[in-house]
Amino acid sequence: MIMVNINIRMEDSLKQQFESCCNELGLNMTAAFNVFARAVVREQGIPFDLKLETPNKETLDAMEEVRQMKQDTSIGKTYANADEMMEDLLS
Repeated sequence: MIMVNINIRMEDSLKQQFESCCNELGLNMTAAFNVFARAVVREQGIPFDLKLETPNKETLDAMEEVRQMKQDTSIGKTYANADEMMEDLLS
């Protein structure tokens, strides 16, 4: 299969954001454009969302709470075993 080069023009800031997002998804920009092109051809339209999940404020707060609990074990409760934890949760 013969490969061809395609030049795409976009704003530099968009390119940087796109490249960063691709990297987080484990792709380079060429692979991302190829995934997009194949899907468009197969579905005859733009058929998918390929995105990173952005946590909402509640999730970010919970993540911060866990981080703090890992640093300071006096925060939160500890249990000797699962039965003890379940008893506390159900009471």
